[in-house]
Amino acid sequence: MDQERTTRLATAIVIATGTIWGFYWLPVRQLADLGIGGAWGTAAITLCATLCLLPVAFRQRARLLASDPVALASVALGGAAFALYSIGFNYGRVAIIILLFFLSPVWSTLIARYVFGWRTPRLRLVAIALGLAGLGTMLGAEGEWPLPRTTGEWMALASGIGWSLATTGLRMRPAVGAGEAAFLFAAGATLTALVMALVLPGAEEGATSLARWPMALGIAVVTGALWWAASMVGLIWASKQLDPARTGILLMAEVLIGSVSAALLAGEHLSPLEITGGALVLASGVLEVWPVKSQAERVTSRQRLR
Repeated sequence: MDQERTTRLATAIVIATGTIWGFYWLPVRQLADLGIGGAWGTAAITLCATLCLLPVAFRQRARLLASDPVALASVALGGAAFALYSIGFNYGRVAIIILLFFLSPVWSTLIARYVFGWRTPRLRLVAIALGLAGLGTMLGAEGEWPLPRTTGEWMALASGIGWSLATTGLRMRPAVGAGEAAFLFAAGATLTALVMALVLPGAEEGATSLARWPMALGIAVVTGALWWAASMVGLIWASKQLDPARTGILLMAEVLIGSVSAALLAGEHLSPLEITGGALVLASGVLEVWPVKSQAERVTSRQRLR
């Protein structure tokens, strides 16, 4: 496949991934309606995904065992972060949960600067300021202190921080293959969801009537196979073919689709201040992934202009 066709295919996969994840809250809420609420729905979904990906991991077991331990731990941590994100949909409003997760680039930049001492370009500092301003605007829209107010909001915030830690670890270590990474991602999510199911409010949930089990099982299998298995394998492959900025911007389709679908299907509307805060968060995300020229590149550009 030539490079142009590869780029087009990768772009389509990233757009499709952002689109379907914008609707991810629907099966999570459907399982809750069927009696599998709290974190149990996420546990069921991710367990199905792990089982779907197990043959892939077994086939690539030699490569998996030879992978860098920090990279493997980072992938599993990413899955744990996504599990918190998934569970949050049962404890908060969809749009707010998504937007809080999409603050992860801000945390990534702060970790890179203050933990690892990496240089932070000015554009990234502007992105941090916009992201934090958006966070404060969203959470303080009702005239209260700008802090998360629901379990879901706290989980979404924690998931974004966990995701930023995971991606920072992956940047520093050799890449893991797409199939193995997706398996570890789902396995990390399953373990996290099972732990959270025991400690969160609604831990007694997780049992549904015998008549509803076929539907609940079907939803869990389809969601695990489509969202957590197929889309993740595709996204990991596509991300390697595209510029990170392009991938990040295309994935933001999830925010728009999730917010609109929740407003239309669940009646979850945002106030003007919350919309303003959300716009600031999105602007922060765009600036965060925007390519930044190094000092050497800027000097070269000036010399060419002369």
